[in-house]
Amino acid sequence: MPLKEQQKAPNFELASTSGDIFKLSDQEGEPLILFFYPKNFTKVCTAEVCEFRDAFSEFRDLNVKVVGISQDTISSHHKFKKENKLPFELLSDPKGKVAKLYKATIPVIGMNRRITYLLDKELKIKAVYENMFSADGHVKEMIANM
Repeated sequence: MPLKEQQKAPNFELASTSGDIFKLSDQEGEPLILFFYPKNFTKVCTAEVCEFRDAFSEFRDLNVKVVGISQDTISSHHKFKKENKLPFELLSDPKGKVAKLYKATIPVIGMNRRITYLLDKELKIKAVYENMFSADGHVKEMIANM
């Protein structure tokens, strides 16, 4: 079960493809989409990040920041970001600690589940969408809840 709506999002810090450490606490004041996905360069994950890429101008116009999180390395994220022309940052959660905080891991195997959270300006969870096998519903659901 993902975290519940209206719950304060757990704070975290992770390495980012920007070269900086991404701190959730620094994001207060603007809405934010956090999407957890299993693995760079896989078919459904690539489709998912490209869905977010293709809707990026709509999110930007609404002043909503988009951030993807997987257990891949920053090096892998840089290649994935370049290959897919992603205009948003990817965060590396190599041990899955943040994914666990957000209840975004598959028990026993520890791989990330495909869960997307929309956080409001106060970093409270406004909407949640989970679908492990579909890429396109995540963007549609976030736009519907803005």
